[in-house]
Amino acid sequence: MEKEKNKTLTWKIISVILAVALLGVTAVYFINPKTVETKAPSSSSAASSEAEGETQSKDALSLWKDDAAAKKELTEYVEAVTKEGSADFIPVENRIAVFDLDGTLACETDPAYFDHCIFYHRVMEDPDYKDKASDFEKQVASEVKTFMETGESRPDSMERHGKAVASAFSGMTPEEFEKYVSDYAKTPAEGYEGITRAEQFYKPMLEVVDYLTQNDFTVYVVSGTDRFIVRGLVAASPLNLPNKQLIGSDVTLVAPDQGKTDGLDYEFDDNDQLVLGGTFIVKNLEMNKVTVIQQEIGEQPVLAFGNSGSDFSMAQYTINNNQYKAKAFMLCCDDTERENGNPEKAAKMVESCKENGFTAISMKNDWKTIYGENVKKK
Repeated sequence: MEKEKNKTLTWKIISVILAVALLGVTAVYFINPKTVETKAPSSSSAASSEAEGETQSKDALSLWKDDAAAKKELTEYVEAVTKEGSADFIPVENRIAVFDLDGTLACETDPAYFDHCIFYHRVMEDPDYKDKASDFEKQVASEVKTFMETGESRPDSMERHGKAVASAFSGMTPEEFEKYVSDYAKTPAEGYEGITRAEQFYKPMLEVVDYLTQNDFTVYVVSGTDRFIVRGLVAASPLNLPNKQLIGSDVTLVAPDQGKTDGLDYEFDDNDQLVLGGTFIVKNLEMNKVTVIQQEIGEQPVLAFGNSGSDFSMAQYTINNNQYKAKAFMLCCDDTERENGNPEKAAKMVESCKENGFTAISMKNDWKTIYGENVKKK
């Protein structure tokens, strides 16, 4: 009997000691969790993590062919500039990448530029506006139609179109304009089956944007399309970028009651809102892209992506006199089966890339798909 009592007492003492020890460890953890040693991962889990990282890196551009030279060049570049201790390391705040829109991230002409198509729709097809359209707007719409049918345009077509867009959407708030654009973008693409205009973004290029974003690059769209058209189109598209990173051509913004009063002499009050003023300011092409990058971003990019001569100034600005390792890529639309390619123009672009130190990207040879396997060109 005495032995049983002693045994019971012993277990009680052990239980108390264990409880006190447990409370002590718990208290130490909550008071200062850093004092609790964390077990290092086993070699097998570490190897698993490394393998997973390698897989993610390898598959980052999974829609690009493995033998695509541009893919290899881009991934090697990103690895070099994001690795701390590398001679080419670029701080996160300086990792700026700029992309043209039409023909670089999305379909350029189907059958014309997106901003031309929506303008034509506004002036010639929109039942709420076509009877209000000015003679000038109708004339420019006629010129757009000619371009759609023949590919020919006036030398001053860009400026005329910019002015016509400004007047045709005058009086809308930016939000109303963006919604109008988004709604139009959701209509079926004219030259393709199984896709809307908003979905006509190149899937391999969307991978590039995601890949750069995951590696702490800040990505900007620098387009010749009207800024608010870019916003509305992107909002309806698979491209996930905020408005502050979308740059385009500009029109004036005013208060509805401002009239012709200069902004220095007009005070915005609690009853006001911003609307499109109807005056065209600038077409964001050529050298104007360089200017707007400095004005709005304030940093020299280290990566530039374009597809035409109107992007060359932006590309040259990126790769020349840069304190960091920088590159420029030009997309060559040489695919006539899956896209509205022009092999002759594409060949000239390849030569221009060689002359200017840019890297050419071939739609036909570098990409496994463009819009997805279920999309067919008519």
